[in-house]
Order: sequence, then structure tokens, then C-alpha cells
Amino acid sequence: MTRFSANLGFLWRELPLEAAVRAAAKAGFAAVECHWPYATDPNDLRAVFDDTGMEMQSLNTVVGHEGEFGLAALVGREAEARAAIDQAVDYAAAVGARHVHLMAGCAVGEVAMGCFIENCHYAAHAAQRVGTGLGILIEPINPHDVPGYFLQDFNQARMVLEAVAAPNLKLMFDCYHAGRMGLDVLPLLQNALPIIGHIQIAAVPDRGAPDHGVVDYPAIFAALDALGYTHPLGAEYHPTDGDTDASLTWMRSHMVTPEWEYG
Repeated sequence: MTRFSANLGFLWRELPLEAAVRAAAKAGFAAVECHWPYATDPNDLRAVFDDTGMEMQSLNTVVGHEGEFGLAALVGREAEARAAIDQAVDYAAAVGARHVHLMAGCAVGEVAMGCFIENCHYAAHAAQRVGTGLGILIEPINPHDVPGYFLQDFNQARMVLEAVAAPNLKLMFDCYHAGRMGLDVLPLLQNALPIIGHIQIAAVPDRGAPDHGVVDYPAIFAALDALGYTHPLGAEYHPTDGDTDASLTWMRSHMVTPEWEYG
């Protein structure tokens, strides 16, 4: 059966992080993921995970200055990028997270590609150093949401993975971003599954709960179940009116009798 991870950068944003983890556990999520949890003491967060049985699927490296959206592809900012990697890897190891998402930033060109590949190498080695099985993720992000983001193409992401050739460097496959790029999400997802470390979901095009829109999530859930994919899928969506609990009908319906407004 498909399991889900609550992205606490989008869900229960009104709560302190520890309380949001407990809310996600109470709602039936199997795990959580965060954007930037660094203001919370990792020991306190690990205690909540131990108490609830939850785990963290992923967290992000910091974004840098306003509008940068990451550092890893920014030429001349290598020292900052690697400090951000070390920060994320150490925090992830302390809380038992499964992955760190390496944010590329807004950049373009071959020199930026070289910079990004070198920082991916650095991140992969840093994750190996902590010895917890930690993985590194890279994520293509659609140009509507983040104009100018370096990694905007799944083929480009595959090229980076092949160039780095690190077994702990994987693809973060966000179905929302793929859908907003105008791609046929299900066959792309099936084809990319061997290089995927984590999958995220949200309705396309409004990034609401995954119970409507142009991406057929019941078909995706069924296909992943058939392929034996067992990791929790990241629910990274904007709840209507900011009310996370009221927005969870989609998950409860899926776990009992699926209902769908697809088209």
C-alpha cells in the first residue's frame, strides 16, 4: 500500500516543527520531510522521531541570498556551497534523515554545470563520510515556479547523475514539477525509477492537494505499488486556506475508497 510523507515546509506551517511532526503522525503519515529545519535543535527533533516512530525523508541545503534558490551551481560561491552541504549533511545525520536535497540555485551555462557537478561530487563524499547511508538528491524544478533555476530538465539531471556516478546521488522526482513542464508524468516516472531517491506529489497546475488536476495520481500510486516501490511519497502541496487537517481527505480516501476528480 502506498505510504506518504508530510512536507512540513507546506503542511502545518503554523506549528513549531516538533509539533508539526506529531500532527503528521496523528494524521496517518508514515514520515515527514522539511525544507530548512536548522533553527530546531537536532537532538530535540530526533527525540520526537524516536517518540512517534516517524522518520525524515529529506531536508534541503540553504538557499543563499534572496532569489538565489541554492548555491551549488553558483560559480565563485563554492566555499559557501560546501559549507551549506556540510551543515545539511551533519544535521541529516543527527536526526536520521534519509536524504539531503542539494539546491542548485539560479545559474546558466557550461561553467555553472561544471561547478554543480563538482559540488555534487563533494556532497556525495560528504554523505558517505557520516556513515549513516545518507543519500543526496538533485531536483529539476519547473521554470514557472522558479525562473532561472539551473536544473530545469530531467535529461539534464540524468546527465549530472551519470557524470558524477556516485551510488548515493539520486533524482528527486517531483510529479508536480514534471507536470508543470508539460511532461507525461507516469511513463517518465516509470522510466526514471532506477535513478530516483524520492518522489513528491501535488496537483497540477495549482499545487493543491493531489486529488484533482491533470496528473492521475491513483494511476501513479497503483503503478508504483505494482513496481514494488515502498518509500513514502512526499506530499508537498498547498492546503486550501492553509488548513492542513481539512485538506487530508485525499489521503483518507486513498487509504479507504479512492475518489478522484481527474481531468
